[in-house]
Amino acid sequence: MRRSALRGVTVAAVATALVVGSPLAAQAATYPSDSTKPDLVSLLNGYDQYWTSSGKNDLHGTVNDPATLATNDQLTSWINQHATKAQQFRALQDAEYNNAAGTAYDQSFTVSQGLGDVLSKLFVQGRNDGDLPLVNALINSSNGTSGAYVGTGDAKAHYSYPRPYLPSDPQATLPAGDDTASCNPATVNASSLAANRTGKAWADAKGNLTITRVPATTDTTHEFSPNDVVLDAGYGQKGICTGGSYPSGHTTTAYQAGITLATLVPELAPEILARASEAGNDRIVLGVHYPLDIMGGRIDGEAALAARWSDTQYRTEVLEPARAELTKYLEAQCGGTLAECIAAEKPYTDDPYGGQAMPGGTAQVVTDRASAVQVYRERMTYGFAKTGTAGLAPSVPTGASNLLLSTFPTLTDAQRTQVLAQTEIASGYPLDQSGTANGSWERLDLAAATSATVAVSADGTATVVSTGGQARVVSGVLTAPEGTSVQAGKAIALAGTGLPAGATLQVVLRSDPVEVGTLTVGADGTATGSVTIPADTTVGAHTLDLVDASGDSVLVTPLAIDVTAAPSAGGSTGGTGTGTGSAGTTGTVPAGVHLPVVSG
Repeated sequence: MRRSALRGVTVAAVATALVVGSPLAAQAATYPSDSTKPDLVSLLNGYDQYWTSSGKNDLHGTVNDPATLATNDQLTSWINQHATKAQQFRALQDAEYNNAAGTAYDQSFTVSQGLGDVLSKLFVQGRNDGDLPLVNALINSSNGTSGAYVGTGDAKAHYSYPRPYLPSDPQATLPAGDDTASCNPATVNASSLAANRTGKAWADAKGNLTITRVPATTDTTHEFSPNDVVLDAGYGQKGICTGGSYPSGHTTTAYQAGITLATLVPELAPEILARASEAGNDRIVLGVHYPLDIMGGRIDGEAALAARWSDTQYRTEVLEPARAELTKYLEAQCGGTLAECIAAEKPYTDDPYGGQAMPGGTAQVVTDRASAVQVYRERMTYGFAKTGTAGLAPSVPTGASNLLLSTFPTLTDAQRTQVLAQTEIASGYPLDQSGTANGSWERLDLAAATSATVAVSADGTATVVSTGGQARVVSGVLTAPEGTSVQAGKAIALAGTGLPAGATLQVVLRSDPVEVGTLTVGADGTATGSVTIPADTTVGAHTLDLVDASGDSVLVTPLAIDVTAAPSAGGSTGGTGTGTGSAGTTGTVPAGVHLPVVSG
């Protein structure tokens, strides 16, 4: 069994570099984006509204917004105290970084659980066996060209906020095993937060936040490595205790790996992104980070991967070949197309708190795509009150649209930007920089965007119809060349453009969905034909929709028709097609076929 190792790098160097948020350099600058990395201090400066550090990188400073930082504390303590044992174990797995011998694993392995139970195992196997060299060089969290593209060392030093588990009391006693010299509470403490914590239900009388350390353990599951791996949150290590909490370096790394993988396998992007959000949340489970740190780490990852996908040379020479390698490998190992493999496996799931709802939120349970998208959005704000200006226009950062290149390859840059604008969250939440030169990475909801149904109108405008499903673009237009008023029991002529070439589409009459025929689409995406409206159709306004084999509409907007009264003698409920379209007998929609709800 082959494992990729970090040749010539010591274990100590790996641990020190990664814990403080400075990835190891993989190679000399080769691509334009290597020398134009995002300025994380600038992207994250919304934090100045809540805290001003002493400027000495000593974990001391001034509280500017007591209420927001109190919420930060409350949520951190609650998550740490209510996570299940299973979630604590996953949190320790998500804390792991690989070693110089390559015998452990990192977040680029753990976030692959978002691929589902079968594809995740294949992904891990392929990397451990050395069968995915391009993917591994791209995504690994130690020196991957995207997985470790940016580091948080400078930002942590700039904001220098103390971690949740650090005592506010300088007289506190360290647990046995901690580095007493480097982590001495006399200097390494959260005393600047004591006044804001004293008297709160989530802190003790001396202002120490209620945090329980998750003990070290050994991972013998061999889920991500063929070896037994010691898992340790590192509470008593210098790199953790003295390193600033904001932003989270592990979360930054998790999102760099997660967004990379989501763009390589866009078919499962929402689940992979939800798993990346779990990895970030797991830093709170361990009590080493706060929600604001996690939100900052997500911003870092988004900006980092947007820079990589916006680099044409890097995209064509690194990202796209890695995607091709991964797709070919997964399909070969699974024995079918990606779509077939995904349909046959169990999706990513999670229940971090055993069904308990967190303050101001939900239990964050993931069971399917829709819930994955919902949980991702909830973790974008963690229920914080708005601290900025509400009601601002969308503020999509430059280059962010390139994050959707693999999800919506047929859309233009302007259209992808429209998708991001229509799926982003409202303005005003913590860390939002709407209206600035940076734009608002905080508002980008990639899980919603990568699960959107997008309708493209004749003038090129992209409109998000829904989210939480399979990402797809519809551009079909259905018209009635001879008029939209039809007598019950009579035929209505139809013509469609912008339809999926070669498809046979059901014509569905609504309100009560009734299949009234089919249209066959030509190679040019057009179809013509006629269908007969059932004689017993209620007089009044209705719609005609075209749906594919999965039950999804292919139209930008269903065709509105007006049904008039049938002749007293009644009429046929069936019809024959004309031109290139065809109409079949009427009937109810087959069981198991999902039809989108459209008023009629």
